[in-house]
Amino acid sequence: MPHVVTEPCLGCKNTACVTVCPVNCFHEDERMLVIDPVECIDCGACVPECPTKAIFPAGRVPAAWKSYITLNAELAKTLPLITEQKEPLS
Repeated sequence: MPHVVTEPCLGCKNTACVTVCPVNCFHEDERMLVIDPVECIDCGACVPECPTKAIFPAGRVPAAWKSYITLNAELAKTLPLITEQKEPLS
């Protein structure tokens, strides 16, 4: 089951999670990160690195953020891959 980036990442975009991902499944837009569910190997390495607690296994995404499961899958198809840490948004 892949992991999903949810609403707490909006406007934060802390990229510490990107540096621990062994398969490079993170993609970015100007406001947040998303995880490609096809590439994610469900290792969970990214979860403790997220300071806003925005990353969940797909089966444990809170009800209010279930739409982020589809959002991650769709956006990952078109957004650029991110593999290096950047400064978070202010």
